[in-house]
Amino acid sequence: MSLLHRAGALVLASLLLSPFNAAAWDRGDVETFATLPAGDANPEGIAADKKGNLYVTTFRPTAPAGTPGRLIVFNRNGQLVRAVDIAGSSSALLGLAFHPTSGKLLVLDLGKSQALSVNPVTGAASVFTTVPADPTLGSGLNALTFDKAGNVYISDSFQGIVWRTGPNGGAPVAWVNDPLLRTSGVPGFGANGLAFNKAEDSLFVANTGDDRVIRIPVAGGTPGTPEQFVNSINGADGLTIDDDDNVWVVANQSDEIVVVDKTGKVIAKLGDFDGIDRHGSPNGLLFPASLVRFGHWLYVTNLSLDLRNVGGPQTIDSQWADQVSSHTIARLRARTPGEHSRRHWH
Repeated sequence: MSLLHRAGALVLASLLLSPFNAAAWDRGDVETFATLPAGDANPEGIAADKKGNLYVTTFRPTAPAGTPGRLIVFNRNGQLVRAVDIAGSSSALLGLAFHPTSGKLLVLDLGKSQALSVNPVTGAASVFTTVPADPTLGSGLNALTFDKAGNVYISDSFQGIVWRTGPNGGAPVAWVNDPLLRTSGVPGFGANGLAFNKAEDSLFVANTGDDRVIRIPVAGGTPGTPEQFVNSINGADGLTIDDDDNVWVVANQSDEIVVVDKTGKVIAKLGDFDGIDRHGSPNGLLFPASLVRFGHWLYVTNLSLDLRNVGGPQTIDSQWADQVSSHTIARLRARTPGEHSRRHWH
C-alpha cells in the first residue's frame, strides 16, 4: 500500500472512529426525590411554590365512591410536610398549579369536572370553575396553564377542548374545540399538558393518545386553527416550555422526557426506567406523568399506573407498574446540550 493510500486509510479509520455521537443523548441520572406516604399511590400532578416546596396530587379513579383526593406536600429536601384530603373532591385528581397573580392553588378534579381552589395547609376547597360534561364522553380536566393576564386555560382530554376562564374563575368558555385535541389512541387521553411560548403567540398542547404535540396559534388572545407541531412522542403527557421556547414533554409510554426546540427538532432525551427496587419503588421513570422545574432540577411524578386497573389495555409498562408498592417523585438535572446554568423559565 502506498503512503498516499495508507494516509487515506488512516483518515477514513479516524473518521469512522471519531465521536459522531458527541451530541447523543446524555440522559442524566434520575434519582428518587421523595416517596409518598404508605397508602398513597399514583402521583399525577405536580407544582412548586416560590420556596421550592413540591405539591402533588394522586389519581385513583377506582377508589371507593366518596373517597376524597389527596394533596401531598414535600419540602425542597424531599421530606414530607403534610398530606391532606381535599374537601369535596373525587379521588381522581390531575393537574395543579399556583395562580401567578392571586397565588391560589388550583387543582383539577377529573371525577367531578371541576377546578378547585384549595387551601394547601388544610385541604379546604371551593369551586373555581365547573365545565359542562358531554353526556357520552364526560369531561377529562387534565392540565392547566395561565397567560400573562392571569386567565386560566384547562385541557379537557375527553372532549378535546381547551377551556378558558378569567383570573377569578366562574363559568368557562370553550376557547378551542378541535379534533386534533381528541384521540382514539392509548392511553385514552387527548388534550393534556399545555403551555404558552414566551411571546404568547402559540399555545402548545400534548395529545397523549396520538403521541403528538399540537400548536394553537394565538393573536391578541384569539386562537387560530390548531396544527400538528411534532409527532412520535410516545404518550405525550405533561408539558412545559423554557425561555428559549424549547418544549419539554413527558413521554409516559417510553419513560423519558423529550425536549424539542421551536422548530420541532429533538435536542434532548432525559431519564429512563431501570427496574423496581427491593422496596417496591421504580428506579428512574415509570409511567411519568407531570413535570415541574425549580432551579436546576426537574421534578417528575412517577404515576406508575397499570392501565388494566382502570379499565384500559395492557401497555409495555403494565406488569412493571403492577409491581410498584411504594410510589415516588423523581428528579434529575434539567439540562439540554449547551445549557449549563440557565434558571429562567416561564
